[in-house]
Amino acid sequence: MEIIDVVQFQLSGTSYAIDIKTAREIVEMMPITPVPRAPPHIAGIINLRGEITNIMNLSRLMGLSSENKQEGQKIIVLVPEAAGGSIIGLIVDDVHRVLQVNQDDIDKMDASISKEAYVKGIIKTGGSGDGKKDLVIWIDIEKLLSETLCSGEAVV
Repeated sequence: MEIIDVVQFQLSGTSYAIDIKTAREIVEMMPITPVPRAPPHIAGIINLRGEITNIMNLSRLMGLSSENKQEGQKIIVLVPEAAGGSIIGLIVDDVHRVLQVNQDDIDKMDASISKEAYVKGIIKTGGSGDGKKDLVIWIDIEKLLSETLCSGEAVV
């Protein structure tokens, strides 16, 4: 039985997760410098300890309703390998925890749906005492970013 580690975060009121191997670090929200004529999903750039980091609004990138800035927003900085060598941070509403998920607690998505939605699967976690499980959407962030990068509008 394989155990998978993911980072669970909140986005537009829904729980999502990405592979922990794609996340380099999680930082508190900081001032973002906007970039002129950037696509809507590009929030701008930050100087993170001397390293220029491209910041993307993950809600907009995934086509979700993106509400105005909220308290507690975080930036998940990805390893460069996850974004084709670019240094990218993703704005999320909040980061909850690192989950260790048993392979049996993941429902794989149908290939046609996962191709369009960039979803690896649905993770069933804990839940309340009534036997219902909480659902976490496991995003294929590498695939999402590689297709965005290929479109030529991901980074500045």
